[in-house]
Amino acid sequence: MNQLYDTIGVDYARLRRPDHRIEAAIREALGAAASVVNVGAGAGSYEPRDLTVVAVEPSLEMILQRPDTAAPVVQGWAQDLPFPDDAFDAAMAVLTVHHWQDKERGFAELRRVARKQIVVLTYDPAFRGFWLTDYFPELITLDEGQMPDLVDYQRWLGEVDVTPVLIPHDCTDGFLCAYWRRPAAYLDPAIRAAISSFWSLPDLSAGLERLARDLESGAWQARYGDLLDRDELDCGYRLVTSR
Repeated sequence: MNQLYDTIGVDYARLRRPDHRIEAAIREALGAAASVVNVGAGAGSYEPRDLTVVAVEPSLEMILQRPDTAAPVVQGWAQDLPFPDDAFDAAMAVLTVHHWQDKERGFAELRRVARKQIVVLTYDPAFRGFWLTDYFPELITLDEGQMPDLVDYQRWLGEVDVTPVLIPHDCTDGFLCAYWRRPAAYLDPAIRAAISSFWSLPDLSAGLERLARDLESGAWQARYGDLLDRDELDCGYRLVTSR
């Protein structure tokens, strides 16, 4: 999977800027932790600047895009963290677990190195999607194949709190559902290039053609126009915090 991000990560830092509302939710979940390991850290999004953070990221391309102000980073993988037991107060993982090759071992590693809570921003594969899946129904089966079920987190972490993370209409972090109120954005190949889900689909042409046609004809607005009056939407993203 690090090879994938060596490809899609070329413009990642510009298109995947952390959203301050999501950032606040993650920071609140970390609570009183003073030190944090950020696993699958990418270009450094959502790393709390008021805490001592060490990042772990497998992709060299992503590491090279980390700004000078980002936390120190080591190249490594979730299933084999290069730290001693109880090295940090907390561990965090943001929109990354679905890429881990061995998820159970990865969470065993998080539990090993974190003395207190583990905070994970993820997606619930039981959520049936928003309007984008009408154009790309393969996204549903893709999520089912890659995303852990919420019960898996209980199995790996014990008791957890699961909180919906509503996505604001002007979300600055360009992940899959960020553009739910800006449908034309999905027609932009540069935007799609920074969304790993699109790289996993074999052929986007039919869905893109239909979306472009519906936006031009007004069919999209007729079906989904009520969303244009909403400020935020539940798109299936969940914050999982161990107790």
